[in-house]
Amino acid sequence: MAEKKIESKILKKVTASPKSGDLLAKYQTSANDTGSTEVQVIVLTKKIAELTKHLKEHKHDYDSRVGLLKMVGKRRRLLNYFKKTNQEGYGNLIVDLKLRK
Repeated sequence: MAEKKIESKILKKVTASPKSGDLLAKYQTSANDTGSTEVQVIVLTKKIAELTKHLKEHKHDYDSRVGLLKMVGKRRRLLNYFKKTNQEGYGNLIVDLKLRK
């Protein structure tokens, strides 16, 4: 229950920020689209950036570090799936998010 609350807050932040909001709007198929692979990757990328910023200040927060590693792994798995199903979309998403690979 708490995770859904946190995810909805982050989704609101993502849609509120101009850079990420534009990116999210670009890849959403509809206004309520939160489940497509591209949107999941964008939301995870935003969460990862926020958690990375948090961990720079709080170096000994090991529980958050574990959560960060899980998110990075999930994003990697989603990107691998997206690469298999849509090569061109994968390339565009990587460039837009400024990710390596």
